[in-house]
Amino acid sequence: MIIDTHCHLDDPRYNEDIEEVLAKAKAEGVERFIIPGADMKTLVRAVELAETFEEVYVAVGVHPYDAVHYDRAFLERFVSHPKCVAIGECGLDYFRLPDSEDEIIKEKALQKEVFIDQIFWAKEMKKPLIVHIRESSADCLELLDKYAGEEGGVLHCYNADESLLKLAKKNFYYGIGGVLTFKNAKKLINVYPKIPQNKLLIETDAPYLTPHPYRGKRNEPAYTTLVAEKMSNL
Repeated sequence: MIIDTHCHLDDPRYNEDIEEVLAKAKAEGVERFIIPGADMKTLVRAVELAETFEEVYVAVGVHPYDAVHYDRAFLERFVSHPKCVAIGECGLDYFRLPDSEDEIIKEKALQKEVFIDQIFWAKEMKKPLIVHIRESSADCLELLDKYAGEEGGVLHCYNADESLLKLAKKNFYYGIGGVLTFKNAKKLINVYPKIPQNKLLIETDAPYLTPHPYRGKRNEPAYTTLVAEKMSNL
């Protein structure tokens, strides 16, 4: 069974052809789909899709870029839904930060506060985490090593930072997607053999990060087979 462990099917780009997208993926052997929680606006749509399609599941959480809008009370309305399988995607993203040093400090502090709250929430609910890490490996590693529970989770779109491999011992998995097929993915390709094979998960991050040879087009869960093929070749 192939599971696309991270696909944003609640994105408006799928509004017109979601049934066709799912059918195409299932024809390629993809049998389950997990929609990560990214922001407060799209969560309702994600839950609607999970209730409509038996093979679709959701995670509940807030992306670090949406940390300012984090509303735990709102999210708690959905976390006990029978189709909710994880908390996230949550984490730290330092790729786009404010210009001033004071604002940078505030932004990082806010992201950490919201991330820590979701880590503890995952432990409370006994659900795994879906973790977003961008330009923030050291801080994410520190927080997960200190606070994460035995449920572990997945490091979404694993960034090839070898320091994060130690989290495998805390029951974390490594999400591998279309980036592995990119010509400039030498770092990930070199680190890939060091990842415990029983800790690998396939994802697309659709509609983003479309694998070769479809780069520049909308990504779809059907393309997990391209990622799987590249993984098998390595």
